[in-house]
Amino acid sequence: MSLPKTLAEDVARNLVMVARLLDEDPEQAYAYSRIALRLASRVAAVREAAGFAAYATQKYAEALAEFRASRRMTGSVELWPVMADCERGLGRPERAMAMAGEPEVQKLDKAGQVEMRLVAAGARRDMGQIDAAIVTLQSSELASSAVHPWTPRLRYAYADALLAAGREDEAREWFGKALEADKDGSTDASDRLAELDGVEFVDVLGDDDEDGAPVSAPAATDAADDAEAPVVAATDDLDDDDLGDEDDDEDGPVKA
Repeated sequence: MSLPKTLAEDVARNLVMVARLLDEDPEQAYAYSRIALRLASRVAAVREAAGFAAYATQKYAEALAEFRASRRMTGSVELWPVMADCERGLGRPERAMAMAGEPEVQKLDKAGQVEMRLVAAGARRDMGQIDAAIVTLQSSELASSAVHPWTPRLRYAYADALLAAGREDEAREWFGKALEADKDGSTDASDRLAELDGVEFVDVLGDDDEDGAPVSAPAATDAADDAEAPVVAATDDLDDDDLGDEDDDEDGPVKA
């Protein structure tokens, strides 16, 4: 769908701000997404951006409705894993598991299939099925020594599931493998390894002694030894059916 030039520029500016703020200030990104949505609710990219902004602020019912709208407009299955994760956020892991078995998964690229595997494993854990979650994550992608953008998260999820099952030695090994692959610091694998090894990190700049002088402390101690406002433009009214499906209006529990 094409938009008049001025309107298209207003929408684009708001979408840029959504992308820029999504990680550092999700609430502000959400505010920008609502303006873009009001300006151009019939544009698939706007619905997708609004979905991710709602997802980042844990508004899972709203996010799911926006992702469904985008999928109807494009016919793409790309959003299938995050839609399934919204079902988890709404406290419906059984629906997420059902989606993991749908034909749409076979149409995903490799990254999408790995993401779906992560969501399915998370759903298993939601249902208390830790061993099943571990088996779900065991795959050729996990066993591969090649490093892809999704490799750190896959290894980290596997390590975390192993730890939840009480398999600490194996968990330590896989947190280490996650750290090796995590060049961008997308996980806290280093912190988890330190925790397993009993290392406590101390803020050496945060404490002063009684005389006001900084307190000297090592960078780490071994626990064992210590026994912008939204772009405003003219708005269009949204049709009721453009704001999501009625069955998605319920509020879901907040997920960690």
